Amino acid sequence: MTRFPHRHLLGIEGLSAGEISLVLDLADSYVEQSRSRERKSQLLDGRTVVNLFFENSTRTLTSFELAAKRLGADVINMAVQSSSVKKGETLIDTAMTLNAMHLDALVVRHAESGAVKLLSDKVNCAVLNAGDGHHEHPTQALLDALAIRRRLGRLEGLVVAICGDILHSRVARSNIHLLNAMGAHVRVVAPPTLLPSAIERLGVEVHHTMKSGLKDADIVMMLRLQSERMSGQYVPSIREYFYFFGLDYEKLAVAKPNALIMHPGPMNRGVEIDSEVADDFKRSMILDQVELGVAVRMAVLDLLTRPAREGRAA
Repeated sequence: MTRFPHRHLLGIEGLSAGEISLVLDLADSYVEQSRSRERKSQLLDGRTVVNLFFENSTRTLTSFELAAKRLGADVINMAVQSSSVKKGETLIDTAMTLNAMHLDALVVRHAESGAVKLLSDKVNCAVLNAGDGHHEHPTQALLDALAIRRRLGRLEGLVVAICGDILHSRVARSNIHLLNAMGAHVRVVAPPTLLPSAIERLGVEVHHTMKSGLKDADIVMMLRLQSERMSGQYVPSIREYFYFFGLDYEKLAVAKPNALIMHPGPMNRGVEIDSEVADDFKRSMILDQVELGVAVRMAVLDLLTRPAREGRAA
């Protein structure tokens, strides 16, 4: 078995191209398992995976739950809204409680950047970041990379335009780190109000118009306008935002003729993407992303629990 040299998966930043490829290669094999009639294995039989989500999620939570169950694990989804955390229990208290349950893997989503790292320092099991604040969402970037690689055969040398609410997007940050590590050329396209300061330091090319940002792009990755994370007015109006930055066929025309379209979901149709474009079955990879999310999460659960499994076997 090949080892993943990290105890946790807290982000893409710091992973090497080889480590990213290791996850993607393993995920490729799990795609076929997920599509077969015999989807379930016993790899994690007797192991316990807890999904601890402090923020609401549908596809990410479901994807992690499916991934763990297809590997044969016992899965617990902790509803934070009805737990002791809501009554004032601290993250440290939560970590102590979880430790007493002898978990094998803990999947965490939290509204505060760094909260998942704090938990990882206090528990004895593998921790997977399912999104923390504005920081990172590593498995989303991995599934995006897998979708691109399966369609185009490579990541190196591709021009990828990430468009929309970069400021509030942990998905954008993880994708920027991954794509740069794998040799892609990354552009970010957004109004100045939706860009972090000094974004250029992350190794991206900055554009303020879709016409320049999408020119000759291989991949157009749209992001949701995250109004729930905004305090103040970042765009004049939804209608004006779509006019300038919403993806439609007119804007897409400057990209490469067969440029592929991505969106991490959930989509705001008519806000960041036109329905006709989103549903273009030849060019849209949005449903591919949903499917491949399960395979990627199976791969990371497998890799992060290998040291404990091999230790017990020995």
